[in-house]
Amino acid sequence: LREACGGDVTLRSTRSLRRAHFVEWQPPKPPNPVAMENGTGPCREERPPTAQETTVTEGAAKIVFPSSNEVFYNPVQEFNRDLTCAVITEFARIQLGTKGIQIKVPGEKDLQKVVVDLSEQEEEKVDLKDGENLAPGDQPQIAVVGEICEEGLRVLEGLAASGLRSIRFALEVPGLRCVVANDASARAVDLMRHNVQLNGVAHLVQPNQADARMLMYMHQKPRRGKLEQGWGGPEGLTTQFFPKGLLCVTCTDMAVLAGNSGETCYSKYGAMALKSRACHEMALRIVLHSLDLRANCYQRFVVPLLSISADFYVRVFVRVFTGQAKVKASASKQALVFQCVGCGALHLQRLGKAAEATGGRVKFSAACGPPVSPECEHCGQRHQLGGPLWAEPIHNLDFVGRVLEAVSTNPGRFHTSERIRGVLSVITEELPDVPLYYTLDQLSSTIHCNTPSLLQLRSALLHAGFRVSLSHACKSAVKTDAPSTALWDIMRCWEKTCPVKRERLSETSPAFRILSVEPRLQANFTIREDANPSSRQRGLKRFQANPEANWGPRPRARPGAKAASEVLERCRLLQNKRKDPPEDRAQRAARLKTFPCKRFKEGTCQRGDQCCYSHSPLPGASADATPTDCPETPPTRTPLDPGPAAGPGVD
Repeated sequence: LREACGGDVTLRSTRSLRRAHFVEWQPPKPPNPVAMENGTGPCREERPPTAQETTVTEGAAKIVFPSSNEVFYNPVQEFNRDLTCAVITEFARIQLGTKGIQIKVPGEKDLQKVVVDLSEQEEEKVDLKDGENLAPGDQPQIAVVGEICEEGLRVLEGLAASGLRSIRFALEVPGLRCVVANDASARAVDLMRHNVQLNGVAHLVQPNQADARMLMYMHQKPRRGKLEQGWGGPEGLTTQFFPKGLLCVTCTDMAVLAGNSGETCYSKYGAMALKSRACHEMALRIVLHSLDLRANCYQRFVVPLLSISADFYVRVFVRVFTGQAKVKASASKQALVFQCVGCGALHLQRLGKAAEATGGRVKFSAACGPPVSPECEHCGQRHQLGGPLWAEPIHNLDFVGRVLEAVSTNPGRFHTSERIRGVLSVITEELPDVPLYYTLDQLSSTIHCNTPSLLQLRSALLHAGFRVSLSHACKSAVKTDAPSTALWDIMRCWEKTCPVKRERLSETSPAFRILSVEPRLQANFTIREDANPSSRQRGLKRFQANPEANWGPRPRARPGAKAASEVLERCRLLQNKRKDPPEDRAQRAARLKTFPCKRFKEGTCQRGDQCCYSHSPLPGASADATPTDCPETPPTRTPLDPGPAAGPGVD
């Protein structure tokens, strides 16, 4: 859980910090080769990486971390870090633009081409303010990367680990005043200090060891003479809501958010998650609901800028504002979701209702419901109740467009620029006012028919007068404002082109009940040109496959733990050990011959060549190989030969 705070957030006095035994934050000064006054401790000489250390270069940063704890670096999260740098850069461009400060990003050819794209009224205010601050002939102040901007942003990374993200902020994001890299582990803070010195950003990055919740408590501006409380989230960090700040949140417990454990999701996020094909977008909306709910306790509310479901996590970027009047509208932004267990039809029920009253006022009241009957109107099955979740748009399309334009015009800035461009392009094509989605395989598997192509289904919805789009969270998503009745009518028409054998369907199955009704809407599956989205026509990288083998969240760091490569190799050797096919008698005899006989080594084996174990050292056997005790294996004999005393056989 990380937070990028606006420049208007003030820190508490250093006297309070000394009483709390925190690292003292001094005003930014040039780096001193003898001692650092910004919390990094004494300057240490750069030591070459030893055999137990690994050096990684990502973006403009280079970090060193112990090889035995590869949890300090996850290469899959590079997309997350690149996107965060791009978002904070545009946020800084907007914030500093109101103060007459322009930012210069490495790789941008023309500084004047990238302007602050605000609304018309806000843009006029910005122009007036710039004209008041700048005299004729004066040049605007320019903020560049790697330098301290006195009126810039202050960034806090609560769980910094190796400090890679904070170091990248200092090296790649202009317009920063300071970056606080915090971690509760003394070992992690020591590693951060070394990496900060290695990258030469000690004047911007301030390593700090403290509990992240207490750190934000001590640096929160007192409001009305009372220290505001925070909220301990599922990641163990406090979401301290700074006014007009940017809050960047990552949640990796997707199993909980995707509905595998609804009661656990409720205890962590205050909402019930359902097992649904739209589980990834539902996870985003549950996180946004949880953030807004905690913010409302302190007369604040959130405005989403960008919400992404990628790989094994969800990532949201929200603005935090203060306003008692607008907090009252938060109830009308949340909704419960009714999902049919048979056909998967989705219905949303708002928790509150906002209506315009006389005099331009807004009247808030409780919503009326439910929107469904006890049994589904399509298949007769029951409904599951989930939520509450965020029912408003999860993206600010204007802000997403600015980030997309900046990444597209400067593709060499990030290693994952191609993927960022593809994901943001799909987001700009999403319907902002349509929560959740269906999937192609879900619709076709419900009625047991062939799956139509994406263009055919999108064309049928467009011909019927509805809107439709994709979703960045699922490759086969169908996000549409068409009601479930119209959607199933289209699927009934599609089933007539490839009929399903009714005699194979149970009369109580959802497929039988849906197909037993004649469609009222006659669908047209003729391909339309506007059915193919622009991002698909351009061949952008919209949905990336798994970037590497055995990828995902890293295990928890443990003292003296083995390297992840050794653990993965052991897992590979032991994988499917109990699923090997049974061996026959010849294979078992050949396998036993690879082991030396213990009795032969002692000189007591009387089986000779009939022994099931080897009586000669193997070419690749080690000298200290432990011999195996020879069982009493009866030799092969004829019925007339009684042989030696009988014993247990090989089998």
